[in-house]
Amino acid sequence: MSTKTKTWLVLFGLVCFAAGIGVYWFGFHTGQNSPPAKITPLSMIGQSRPDFSLLDTSDKAQDIKQWNGKVIMLNFWATWCPPCRREIPDFINMYQKYHDKGLMIVGVALDSKQNAIDFVDPMGINYPILVAEKEGIALTQQYGNDLGVLPYTVIIDRKGVIRHTVRHELNLEEAEQLVAPLL
Repeated sequence: MSTKTKTWLVLFGLVCFAAGIGVYWFGFHTGQNSPPAKITPLSMIGQSRPDFSLLDTSDKAQDIKQWNGKVIMLNFWATWCPPCRREIPDFINMYQKYHDKGLMIVGVALDSKQNAIDFVDPMGINYPILVAEKEGIALTQQYGNDLGVLPYTVIIDRKGVIRHTVRHELNLEEAEQLVAPLL
């Protein structure tokens, strides 16, 4: 390849790169490429929670109805999701602190059973983990996750009414602020 051809290829590459940056910048500043909002879908707040049944990591069917009368923190997560992995230690502590006061944390893994087991056992997760695999995406949508983000957490009061939905990583302080008033 001649020097002239190499020069033209480099220039062409730079022009394409600059055009890509320009398109991204324009889209970002006009809102077309903005990150997903962390807004609670208002249509779910005040609605009764959808019922479902899933297998846990021991292949035992678990129905959400078994936790009627408790405050449920329903957390949709996956082993490949870094923010999901980061919030779990706080959930372990929270479950230990508030379980006797009526809090039930239920993790729904949008992952394979084996991946969930391989993650849950070393982490020492002390609350139920249900396995939803790919079918869990539809379940998150039933709970208002219209953007399909993970982690996605739903706070349900003792009467089965959805009080909060969260489309981002929760820390202990924020989770306690949402849950404690319902206990």
